[in-house]
Amino acid sequence: MNKKTRRNFSASFKAKVAIEALKEQSTLSELAAKYDLHPNQITDWKKQLLSGSADVFESGKKGGSAPNEDKEKEVLYKTVGQLKVENDWLKKKSEQVFGKNWKDGFNH
Repeated sequence: MNKKTRRNFSASFKAKVAIEALKEQSTLSELAAKYDLHPNQITDWKKQLLSGSADVFESGKKGGSAPNEDKEKEVLYKTVGQLKVENDWLKKKSEQVFGKNWKDGFNH
C-alpha cells in the first residue's frame, strides 16, 4: 500500500496564495486548481494571514524575531539543558553518597 507523504509549503508560498485569495480576482476553486490545493486549505491560510496582519504594524517590531534573538534563545536553551543534566547528576550522586533520605536530616 502506498503511503502519501505530507506536502510542506513555505511561508512565502502560503502568503502568496492567501493574498491572491484576498484579492478575489479568482474563485477559491480556480485557485485550488491552479496551486493543486484544497479550497479549505486556502481559506485557512487566508484566515491566518488576516489574524496575524496586526502584528506587522506593532511598533518596535520588524516582522519576526531578529537573528540575534534566535541565537540567544538557542544558547539559553542549551544552557538550561546542561544545567538540568548537571542537577540530575548531582541529585543522583548525593543519594549514592548520603543515602536516599539525606534531605530529611536538614528539615529539623
